[in-house]
Amino acid sequence: MRLTVGQAVVRFLAAQYTERDGAEHRLIEGWFGIFGHGNVAGLGQALLEAELTDPGAVPYRQGRNEQGMVHAAAGFARMRNRMSTLACTTSIGPGATNMVTGAALATVNRLPVLLLPGDVFATRVANPVLQELEDPRGFDVSVNDTLRPVSRFYDRIWRAQQLPSALLGAMRVLTDPAETGAVTLALPQDVQAEAYDFPDPLFRKRVWHVPRTLPEPGALARAVAIIRSAERPLIIAGGGVIYSEATEALRSLAEATGIPVAETQAGKGSMRYDHPLALGAVGATGTVAANGFARDADVVIGIGTRWSDFTTASRSAFADPSVRFVNVNIASFDAAKHAGEAVVADARAALEALLDALAGYRTDAGYQARAREQAQAWDATVERAYHRGNQPLPAQTEVIGAVNDAAGPRDVVVCAAGSMPGDLHKLWRTRDPKGYHVEYGFSCMGYEIAGGLGVKLAAPDREVFVMVGDGSYLMMAQELVTAVQEKVKLIVVLVQNHGYASIGRLSASVGAQRFGTAYRYRDQDGRLGGSTLPVDLATNAASLGATVLRAATVDELRQALAEARETDGVTVVHVDTDPMADSPGSESWWDVPVAEISQLETVRTAHEQYLDGKRGQRDYL
Repeated sequence: MRLTVGQAVVRFLAAQYTERDGAEHRLIEGWFGIFGHGNVAGLGQALLEAELTDPGAVPYRQGRNEQGMVHAAAGFARMRNRMSTLACTTSIGPGATNMVTGAALATVNRLPVLLLPGDVFATRVANPVLQELEDPRGFDVSVNDTLRPVSRFYDRIWRAQQLPSALLGAMRVLTDPAETGAVTLALPQDVQAEAYDFPDPLFRKRVWHVPRTLPEPGALARAVAIIRSAERPLIIAGGGVIYSEATEALRSLAEATGIPVAETQAGKGSMRYDHPLALGAVGATGTVAANGFARDADVVIGIGTRWSDFTTASRSAFADPSVRFVNVNIASFDAAKHAGEAVVADARAALEALLDALAGYRTDAGYQARAREQAQAWDATVERAYHRGNQPLPAQTEVIGAVNDAAGPRDVVVCAAGSMPGDLHKLWRTRDPKGYHVEYGFSCMGYEIAGGLGVKLAAPDREVFVMVGDGSYLMMAQELVTAVQEKVKLIVVLVQNHGYASIGRLSASVGAQRFGTAYRYRDQDGRLGGSTLPVDLATNAASLGATVLRAATVDELRQALAEARETDGVTVVHVDTDPMADSPGSESWWDVPVAEISQLETVRTAHEQYLDGKRGQRDYL
């Protein structure tokens, strides 16, 4: 079949599917693109032709920021449990490099996204072209090489003949749960427009089977022996539980064995918040209940977690001197962490195997009762945080409470950076495995609105509440325009606290006195300590096409959220909060180095506290 390379890419991707448990899914469900001289004549022309000849087969949506497009694709992929994603195409130069942050986020979070940046001329006849980086080390280097270290698969298609193998290699990585992340195929602009006789079988429907890898019997037996020896076991549920659709298997195992469950950021929603064995969030942003059990656990069973710094409270969470780890993970790299007994397997397959192998094992009734009591005590703490009556401005915890109350059981909360992810992790009452969508692997400011757009495209039947602080909103709000254009309904809760609340608290904790974290005029002494800037983000959102509601109190916020549910399109609910109102503590620690010497008393005091925290830090060997 004679096609241009651009046309061949579009036609090939339209025929790719995934399958798991007998259910097929379209792998590439649509495209985001911003066109320029690197892709307008290649992929741009091909997408136009596809839209005219087969409307709806490969829906195209305009992006406003290349980073935002990738965030939307990542949000979409996460909501679809990595079985489907979106493709993103950009021009060469700054359009391509704008995707680097989005690619890093996708790879860190193990989310499949397909990136198709334009590139320099393969023939080099026109070099140096506009926006080309000239590297004296070689003519085969372009700015797209910045995407190599943040991509799980990277290839540059110098000749049309290379396209089939590159496409198949890209699909392999996108559909491999152990290897997935950002996949980049750099397409020189002349090659995109070049015609070639491609083999017809390349464009036939292709189904990529996503297996449920079974645990190796020996590894399973060793893991079972360790668990059976435990008196105080604890399960840590990570994102792998949700991606493998293993939440029912997890609940069955917990109920059969009496082992309580704590959750990572990506794993939040693995258990309903009100289940008697659900301890909630663990680690630096965790609950007192979960962290108390973590300190005492003699065996920790990590399921689908990569054991991030926050999850382990910088390796201070698990204090039992003889604590042992059992790690169930589809990726052997993660399964081997903390010298754990590695069970390399799909989470659901492993949980089902553990349920059978642990028949007859059950924790002490008193241990289970303590888990139930601690969980109930924490929920009472959450209730107080939701209704603390902070004056004159609401506390952020009250805003979260109002949104949680407004959200239905299947609705989704989206957040990413700042202080809200930590507060949401410990306070949000999850009722559905896909109801909590907080990107905290990369903690990328600007993800929220773009990610929320992707979530809503993936789950149009659910209400999506995007919670974003003013700092993150100022980083990237452009995809509001895309949501307005596509008539996608989003409820964006814009929290205005006139600065970086999270880093302000962190700065104070290390003795740096919130330096550089507040949005203020420069004062007469030359410091940024003057009055608040007259920034009106609500008016900004309205100028981008959103319906805007303002709330000055918690009651007004609740009324605005109710109105937003009944409003079509994008609604932004703007609320001022008190950035000094803290949330409940987690009785945990996080390793943030403090200056060893300083003239400031605040820093010296913080350093002493830091050394106290370091004493509880350890390697798990």
